[in-house]
Amino acid sequence: MLTGFDWDIIRRTAPYMFREGMTFTLTLTALAMVGGIVFGTLLAMMRLASYRTLSTVASTYVNVMRSTPLVLVIFWFYFLVPWIGGWLLGATRPIQVGAFLSSLITFMMFEAAYYCEIMRAGIQSIPRGQMWAGYALGLSYWQTMGQIVLPQAFRNMLPVLLTQTIILFQDTSLVYVLSITDFLGAASKIAQRDGRLVEMYLFVAVVYFAISFGLSSFVKRLQLRLAVPSR
Repeated sequence: MLTGFDWDIIRRTAPYMFREGMTFTLTLTALAMVGGIVFGTLLAMMRLASYRTLSTVASTYVNVMRSTPLVLVIFWFYFLVPWIGGWLLGATRPIQVGAFLSSLITFMMFEAAYYCEIMRAGIQSIPRGQMWAGYALGLSYWQTMGQIVLPQAFRNMLPVLLTQTIILFQDTSLVYVLSITDFLGAASKIAQRDGRLVEMYLFVAVVYFAISFGLSSFVKRLQLRLAVPSR
């Protein structure tokens, strides 16, 4: 079945693919994860707030993002962010954002909707009495959330947050549609140049599977360690 399969092209191009492509992919994943969790946590707190306006705005944002295909969001942000930036700065022309920054903003905003629901479940898993205890100590809503509720919610939801990050890592390959040199994009350029589509795309699939499977196994072990023993 592998007759004519060129193993040498993988050996020759792998350093370039990891140095240029995987570095971009991991950087985008890490930054989007941090930004998405921060923004998602704020959205979760807004959804749980007693102010209906805040809750409605956050709920609408989450529902819109989760109901829209990611590839469309990527295109929207890639073409709209320069215009929005120019409008905010009062410029007459779109500002130069760049493919990386546009992709980062896209994934932060999109993944925040999913991190929001994860954090909302984590916050709701904390006994309501702890909120009242914080109020009894004279803490405000935001202080109670930041000092009492969120630390416990993060611990409870850490495995789920990491699982969503694995999905984010896989989703970053969609920046390929913008001709960005991520890991898949680097492989595609080599495949088109040398006419070795089977070798390159098979290698990419194996690498993504190995990384995702390894991280999933780590998350399972972490979940077992964090699990509260039953009595």
